[in-house]
Amino acid sequence: MSLQQKAYAWIGSPVGVSLMDGTGTSGILCSVQGGSIYLIEYLYHTQFATKHYAFNQIRDIYPFPQCPQPQLLYQAKPMY
Repeated sequence: MSLQQKAYAWIGSPVGVSLMDGTGTSGILCSVQGGSIYLIEYLYHTQFATKHYAFNQIRDIYPFPQCPQPQLLYQAKPMY
């Protein structure tokens, strides 16, 4: 799947973005426009920023995995 196809498929989802310079970022993929993706990223406290990254800056885009289901550590047995 191409980067553009991944980007369109994951609009509205949390993603990790691997950049060509070896760094990365994560956030909610908001839109795809004019050869760029727009990602809302958490800054600090109550501040968020929408940042854009051109496709030629992006190595790959990964959807966040699902949270694992909680596992019971032990099965309680009746005391009688």
